[in-house]
Amino acid sequence: MTHYPTFLEMVRTLLHPAQRSPSARTVEAFGWLLLVEGSIIFLLPAWVAGLLGLPDFSASAATYFRLVGLLISGLGLLYAVSGRLNAQGFVFASLLDRPAVPLVMAVLWSLGLLPGVLAVAFSLQDFGSFLWTVWAWRAERKGIS
Repeated sequence: MTHYPTFLEMVRTLLHPAQRSPSARTVEAFGWLLLVEGSIIFLLPAWVAGLLGLPDFSASAATYFRLVGLLISGLGLLYAVSGRLNAQGFVFASLLDRPAVPLVMAVLWSLGLLPGVLAVAFSLQDFGSFLWTVWAWRAERKGIS
């Protein structure tokens, strides 16, 4: 019979994770990075826009940028929790979705919907973390953890 953990058991595991795979640790680390970045964008949108050299940053643009920061933070939380819980299905799913980010960013940039600096920043970060997770995942499969 399968044991389904209770909410409290999941919280305990989240706070005190058991042994996790190297690939799950890469997903968790990427999640913390996204959580911090999203929080900074949410709290300091004008500062981040200035740092990235984003043009024409109006008050309404700041509102939308805050929304982007909130979404990035939410995604970061999902990655961090999944990594801490050693969710191998999520690790695999992240190997499917992260390589698509540079393609999506290229399309958004080519349509003039996203500044190049932002497209490059997100692309490098996502694809770099994808390569890190792939390396760890392949090492696990070879028995080198």
